[in-house]
Amino acid sequence: MTGTEEPVLFHTTGRAAHITLNRPRALNALTHTMVRRIDAALTAWEHDPAVETVVITGAGERGLCAGGDIRAVHDDARDGDGTASAAFWRDEYHLNARIARYPKPYVALMDGIVMGGGVGVSAHGSVRMVTERSRVAVPETGIGFVPDVGGTYLLALAPGELGTHLALTGAQIGAGDALLCGLADHCVPSAALRSLVDDLAEMPVPDVLARHVQPSPQGELAARREWIDACYAADSVEEIVHRLFAHGGPEAKEAAETLLAKSPTALKVTLAAVRRARRLGSLERVLDQEYRVSCAALSTPDLVEGVRAQLIDKDRDPRWSPATLVEVSDADVARFFVPLGDRELGLAGPDCAQEIPW
Repeated sequence: MTGTEEPVLFHTTGRAAHITLNRPRALNALTHTMVRRIDAALTAWEHDPAVETVVITGAGERGLCAGGDIRAVHDDARDGDGTASAAFWRDEYHLNARIARYPKPYVALMDGIVMGGGVGVSAHGSVRMVTERSRVAVPETGIGFVPDVGGTYLLALAPGELGTHLALTGAQIGAGDALLCGLADHCVPSAALRSLVDDLAEMPVPDVLARHVQPSPQGELAARREWIDACYAADSVEEIVHRLFAHGGPEAKEAAETLLAKSPTALKVTLAAVRRARRLGSLERVLDQEYRVSCAALSTPDLVEGVRAQLIDKDRDPRWSPATLVEVSDADVARFFVPLGDRELGLAGPDCAQEIPW
């Protein structure tokens, strides 16, 4: 394998160490190998006094990262026993937690598409930069899955019910809304990124920010807060959909129709996961919960069907099972949160196992 074919590249320039996700034809989707290599590099750089800053970017023109390698998860869920996917998520979620606690500035350039697993390797960083090209989303409900990589933790912290809206609909947001929702810290023009990266080799991060940060483009969610907060505060997905239709506005109606196209099971589990995340507190405890949910999803039909419809056959016509919200019982939802015994992720430590709010 030549250097240009490596799925993730590493180099240092001056005081900065660089991670480049290097699968542009797959929109830099994360594989298990990439996760392990990034973790190893972070270990080396953490103990290297010459490295003062870590920077993560994506190869190609389209974006940082479109998510995890969901095709591999699909194949494992359909044809395997789920072991490979569980091992991938275990290492990926450990990496997400590590990024959040990394002792050196971790600068994520969230230019272009940043979705799913791409959010996990960027939005937990200490310095998160979006551009006018950024399209940030957690679109998992559309493939019969649930936001993971700490996504439910981040969205639970968003103002009002904005995080609930984004988690359930999978809506893509731009720079202004990413800043509003707490998924990013600064906006930089995409044309300035090359100069910014050059400066990080020579200057401390605060000086680089002072030189390059600009006001963000206007977002859309602030003007929608009133109906989003009112509708998504409901106790069930069915009631959320009812309130969205009853609101009467075209944007609320569009959100309701979007929800009705998603996996009913994934919607109900996602709502429960975000609500529980608000009570769990730490990222580590939420990642422990997400691992339970992700592993449970491997044995449900909707994950395989959702990936088939969206990414493999691309007919965009998933046949969800159960097909309607009313058919998804509380018991169906609860089983996603059942502790895994000796297979727990265990990021929060053994003493937290009984503290999960049921």
